[in-house]
Amino acid sequence: MQELVVISGKGGTGKTSLTAAFIALSKKTIICDADVDAADLHLLMAPAIQHRYDFTGGGLAEINREKCTGCGLCRTLCRFGAIDENYGVDPIDCEGCGVCVDLCPEQAIDFPVQTCGEWFISDTRFGPMVHAKLGIAEENSGKLVSLIRRKTKELAGEKGLDLIMTDGPPGIGCPVIAAIGGASVLLIVTEPSVSGRHDMARVADLATHFNVPAAVCINKFDLNLDQSTAIETMAAERQMPVVGRIPFDPVFTASMVRGQTVFEYDGNSEAASAVRHMWKILKTLPAMKYEVGG
Repeated sequence: MQELVVISGKGGTGKTSLTAAFIALSKKTIICDADVDAADLHLLMAPAIQHRYDFTGGGLAEINREKCTGCGLCRTLCRFGAIDENYGVDPIDCEGCGVCVDLCPEQAIDFPVQTCGEWFISDTRFGPMVHAKLGIAEENSGKLVSLIRRKTKELAGEKGLDLIMTDGPPGIGCPVIAAIGGASVLLIVTEPSVSGRHDMARVADLATHFNVPAAVCINKFDLNLDQSTAIETMAAERQMPVVGRIPFDPVFTASMVRGQTVFEYDGNSEAASAVRHMWKILKTLPAMKYEVGG
């Protein structure tokens, strides 16, 4: 079983559109949307939810007024100022660290586990999909990413599917770390700008730290050829192959508006041809050398 995780150093690079395009090209694939903080792959996949589950993670302090003696220790210990003078807990300020719970001399503080979001197993026109929705301003996105990746692998095994196609989160934070561990290959999608090159370098450092093979795709490469060349030079220095150079093409936006992949909207477009070529190259990488569809 192989897993291709598509990530980027920041949002807005086109990684989700590319992931959807790869899904359309591949066979015996299961889809995983690991961008749980701002999930949007469902806009192109149109999943029909078959199973829905609550996601719980972390707790929030609740002071039991019957047990509380008003000693004030919890207010002193709370670094976030979440406990007011009447010993009420502000759920926005409480970070769920549990210090007050552990050190309360009267054991007067409860710590109920919170429901932070939902995760789903769905059917799509391309195959099964595991995805999630984290609640607004909720924490534990890294834990949720780990959960849905694990469930995706379990479901892939049950259904005999060879390839997991994962739309990863942007950035370098906890959700990204949870998304890349154990992946067969990371595809880092960047764009030809100074910030794009900088963000690519940060993600590449993360891939190196966790010893995950990485390749690079330059989206809209023709908008700034100097920066594209600089990205290619950096990738070569890091021994990361540049497997794709996607030209700027309005077809991506048009297909997204229609809720379609680029191949469903216009498979003969210049962008579609570039993505098709990139998919052929990706399958020849050592970590993806097995024939995994398409």
